[in-house]
Amino acid sequence: MRKLCPNYDREDGLDTVLEVPIPEEMFNKMGSTAALRWHNLRALMKAQSQSCDRSSFLQAKSSNEFMALLKLVGSPLISFQLQLDNPPSRFVKNASIEASTAKYIVQQYIAATGGQAALNWVNSMYAVGEVKMLGSEMQQGDDSVSAKGNCEAGGFVLWQKNPDLWCLELVVAGFKICAGSNGKVAWNQSSSQPNVAHRGPPRPLRRFFQGLDPRCIASLFSDAVCIAEEKIDNEDCFVLKVEANAATLRAQNSPNTEVVHHTIWGYFSQRTGLLIKFEDTKLVRMKSAKGTDSVFWETSMASTIEDYRYVDAINVAHCGKTVTTLYRYGGAHNHKRKIEETWKIEEVDYNICGLSVETFLPPAEVRRGNDVGEQSVC
Repeated sequence: MRKLCPNYDREDGLDTVLEVPIPEEMFNKMGSTAALRWHNLRALMKAQSQSCDRSSFLQAKSSNEFMALLKLVGSPLISFQLQLDNPPSRFVKNASIEASTAKYIVQQYIAATGGQAALNWVNSMYAVGEVKMLGSEMQQGDDSVSAKGNCEAGGFVLWQKNPDLWCLELVVAGFKICAGSNGKVAWNQSSSQPNVAHRGPPRPLRRFFQGLDPRCIASLFSDAVCIAEEKIDNEDCFVLKVEANAATLRAQNSPNTEVVHHTIWGYFSQRTGLLIKFEDTKLVRMKSAKGTDSVFWETSMASTIEDYRYVDAINVAHCGKTVTTLYRYGGAHNHKRKIEETWKIEEVDYNICGLSVETFLPPAEVRRGNDVGEQSVC
């Protein structure tokens, strides 16, 4: 990945450090000459998009639609509040066999990722990675859809101090989005759309649960139940399931939307104890202003997780693939869209010196509380 860009304005000048490292593939698409690529890259670092037609990116019809899809796939949230101060307990009195089994599986996962002592040692995290995205058009009907068209490359930087203190910068195909949480409110922003504060309490970023943060994964599934055994890519797995509670979902509602449910499944290898698939489905009801039938948006995301490696005694995944299906039904027509994202982690580090709460401050508009956005399908 490209982390430095030569100073084309001054031959004796220092290289410019990119805020978000980008793949060489993306850099090469930013212009036909080195000077043009540098000009477009400088515009990108200022959160300005390149002045070119993006109607085909992820099969989107406009830049705003592309940005909405990018937020949907690149920075979705999980409807759960996590507590890392209390490690998952091994046993619970009067618990069902399904709940007790799940707690045992979570303990095996903790051991497989380095042990409770190693996880307790972590107080912050930094990660750099690259992504490639491919999308389908919004197709009518209930038939299956497949992603096709141009494959868009990009990169991201992720900072985290705890599940409620995090910041993500993501660049794909010349578009840049930022998202974060300061422990009180989660938000996202981009150059082409207004800043949005998500309703409800702060929530963790889904990307943490793609094998990147074992602490969050163990905390999330500490109250799960074991519902089945299933084979994933020839690997026998235990399937753990957890549902978002009603109070958390109600806090995300708006006058025009209702979050019906958010369900999560984790597939843990019986051989290694590691999480090899993470899947969740969220259903949002869009209320009609005229009292007619409501429209439902169901977002299903399934991530396969691979290439676990030890970093500072923590076993974390370094690559994987997420398939997102956006399903709209109700009203006159049903529509489906699919987006595939493959990712690769280039760098991970823990216990970052000098990482303060100021790193996670939201934009001024969000801090003033003037811009609370409507509930989105992500």
